[in-house]
Amino acid sequence: MVVTVYNISSTSARVTWPASPACLDTFYSVMYDPNWNSLIMGYKRKSFKHEERIPVSQTATYLGNLLPQTAYFLCVTCQAADPVREQCQVFSTPSESSEGHDRAGWEVAVGVWLTCCLLLLVIAGVLLWGCLHNMCSLPGRAAESRPVVTSSTKNTEAPLCFISLKTFLSKHQPSDLSDENKFLRRPI
Repeated sequence: MVVTVYNISSTSARVTWPASPACLDTFYSVMYDPNWNSLIMGYKRKSFKHEERIPVSQTATYLGNLLPQTAYFLCVTCQAADPVREQCQVFSTPSESSEGHDRAGWEVAVGVWLTCCLLLLVIAGVLLWGCLHNMCSLPGRAAESRPVVTSSTKNTEAPLCFISLKTFLSKHQPSDLSDENKFLRRPI
């Protein structure tokens, strides 16, 4: 017997089960309990706090007065039988504030994620600036501690950062470069 629980709200639920031709009693027992001790003690009738009797002609019922945000253990059996695992189902009622579509948890998670991304971008920017600052000297700063790269054709004393076009283009597009385009001078 497959028990199905649906239309679950914070205080109610609907339960349905297939008709059992083997049930010779006059009613089904729908037993449910928010206490998980019923799992530990086995599937015994006395371990359930709530029991409703439903006529054999019906295969569905409405459960009311449930507690919000609570996990329930529910079994449906013939009146005189102890339940077995196949006749039981676990379901949870939502909180009262989440009756519609409560997005508070989702909004908090997205906010935390966006904040972390922004923080990582700031850290990456600071690290990139620090690396470029240490690799390339800036004009007007003392150049004693840093080597100055200058072009061999001009005697420039201002510290600059140079990239060899020949080295760069040889990897991407091989071509003959003239001596005048040998270096690209780019102040930082």
